[in-house]
Amino acid sequence: MKNYIKITIGIFLALAASRFIPHPPNFTSLLALSFYVPALIGRKYIPAVILSFVITDLFIGFHQLTFFTWGSVLLVGLISKFFHSSSKGRIFGSLIGVFIFFVVTNFGVWLGGSYNYSYESLVTCYTLAIPFLINNIVATMICAIILELIYQIFYKNYLSIKKLL
Repeated sequence: MKNYIKITIGIFLALAASRFIPHPPNFTSLLALSFYVPALIGRKYIPAVILSFVITDLFIGFHQLTFFTWGSVLLVGLISKFFHSSSKGRIFGSLIGVFIFFVVTNFGVWLGGSYNYSYESLVTCYTLAIPFLINNIVATMICAIILELIYQIFYKNYLSIKKLL
């Protein structure tokens, strides 16, 4: 339990930093962290990721897409189990997570009445969100590669230390 709390605090600090430090729209580590936390340390940390979003949203403010955002983060965390076995799989999985986030949150924008309820306006909603998608892809790929490098360094060092014992 003590380790769970320490790790949860670490997750919160990483997510909070990503949300509070000024950044271009959708250029954050949020989706990479939402994918990598459960992929590398377990699905039992998905609630810690969601709780981190809830706490930071208390300061940033809630909006009509809050539940779509949290829901997409939950989905991204849940799919991580299908991609956790290799570096390439994890990077690909985090990219899939970006598209899940894009589809779910922009559907929420459309459903929330920001556009007319027609097929054409649904297409417009997704089309106008493409710049945000590009920022999300670039940020997530950069963060995924960094997280992957950190993981590989620590994992290899842990294995070599474990062999010595």
